[in-house]
Amino acid sequence: MQCELIEPIARAVLYEGYILYPYRPSVKNTQRWAFGGLYPPAFVAGPRAGTEASVMQTECIVREEAWARVEVAVRFLQLTERRVGECTGDLGEGGPAYRLVRELEIEGKRYLPWQEAQEREIVLGEFSLESLCEEEMAEEMEFPGREWAEVVKDESGRNRVVLLRREETVRAKVEIAAAEVGEHLYRLRVRVKNETAAERGISRDEAAMRGMISTHTLLGCTGGAFVSMTDATDGAAEAVGGCRNIGAWPVLVGGIQEAPTMLSSPIILEDNPRIAPESPGDFFDGTEMDEMLTLRILTLTQEEKRAMAAVDARGRARLERTESQAGERMMALHGKLREPELS
Repeated sequence: MQCELIEPIARAVLYEGYILYPYRPSVKNTQRWAFGGLYPPAFVAGPRAGTEASVMQTECIVREEAWARVEVAVRFLQLTERRVGECTGDLGEGGPAYRLVRELEIEGKRYLPWQEAQEREIVLGEFSLESLCEEEMAEEMEFPGREWAEVVKDESGRNRVVLLRREETVRAKVEIAAAEVGEHLYRLRVRVKNETAAERGISRDEAAMRGMISTHTLLGCTGGAFVSMTDATDGAAEAVGGCRNIGAWPVLVGGIQEAPTMLSSPIILEDNPRIAPESPGDFFDGTEMDEMLTLRILTLTQEEKRAMAAVDARGRARLERTESQAGERMMALHGKLREPELS
């Protein structure tokens, strides 16, 4: 798989919507908002049917002989709840005594509750198209739940803050199959399922803790090539029309009408998506413009910036990067005219 081409855009997809402007606990960030969320089947059933999903399906066309091999990887974020406790007693067997608080400031540093995220990946290896035509392959993986605490001391060495983190178990299943649909044409199907057990009626926040957030699929092919889903040649257009994608949008990476690599994204992209070279870094805010978000961050009050820095390391890095940008870098964000790529 051409990692140097697909990695930058795949990481942008992974964190798109991770945190929204104004990048701190606020009305916009009271619940997790991101593309490609797969939730437990019990949560999406009943009244929520059709509004949330537990399954994502990618179907695309591969052109080559049956001996060609494909490789598949699925990535997503698993949420981590972070609560804040103020230490009220000495350290014991279970850690220091504490009381939960909405926020805490110790020696000029703020601590806020938040939902962090852990990157998860399921790598399924390589399969020949011939074997996938004969038998569907499946991979199941469990990411166990856990709880742990981090104690923060002040400059004098006293226990002052307890950061309590929690992850719920997430169970995922990936199914891969192929079918011959024309001369040297094969339809590849990758179905990603959240199979986490959950009670009916759980809240959206609890469902998100058991969810697969920003789910997307990376596809590579050796001895063949993926066909564009939006600009297929005449011979493959009918096969492309027979593909059914659910919550996924497959695009080529590294080619015009055919390429050895494909990204199946929960966001609608064009073939060969790229990060603009003028972009100073990730903003994670629903694909809004870098220039607009940069200016918005610069207009935050000092108190708002302190809250933004307290969210997590990504928020702090975003703030530091924005405030350090020079005038020339800012002007580069204003606009750029590029010639379209023609086949």
